[in-house]
Amino acid sequence: MGNADQEFMGADEYGRSLKGLGINLLVRDVARSVAFAKDVLGATVAVADKDFAVLRYTKGRSAAEWMLHADGTYHSNPLLPLLEDSAVRGLGMEIRLYDCDPDEAVKHALAHGHHVLQEASDKPHGLREAYILDPDGYCWVPGRPKG
Repeated sequence: MGNADQEFMGADEYGRSLKGLGINLLVRDVARSVAFAKDVLGATVAVADKDFAVLRYTKGRSAAEWMLHADGTYHSNPLLPLLEDSAVRGLGMEIRLYDCDPDEAVKHALAHGHHVLQEASDKPHGLREAYILDPDGYCWVPGRPKG
C-alpha cells in the first residue's frame, strides 16, 4: 500500500506500547481507507496490509495515530455482529484532526469522490473546520484555528 515505514514493530510489541486514548476503525477495505487518510487528510502510513494499518498525522503541534482493522480480523470480537453490510459506521461520532487545513481537505475529498457533509467554515468556538465522510461513513473533522 506504499508509504509505510521501513520497519514496524511486531503486533505484541506494538500492543504493549500503546498509551492514552486509542482509535481503531473497523473498515470494509483497508486499502480504500488508507487512500482516504493519505489523499484527504495528509496522513502517513506506518504499516499497512490487506487486514491492518497504522496511520499517523503530524502537523505543527498536533500528532495523531490511529489503526484500521478489516472486518475479517474481528471474527471473535463482540462488535462484528452489529456491523451489517448496510450499517452506517461511526454514526454520531466525530473524529477531529487538529491542525489539518479544512479547505485543503475538502478540495482533496471532492477530487477523490468523497462525500463532504459541510464545506470548511469558521465556527464560533474559534476553529475553521469541515465535515467529510470516509468510505465507511466515519465523519472526519479537519480543523485549525480560524484567522
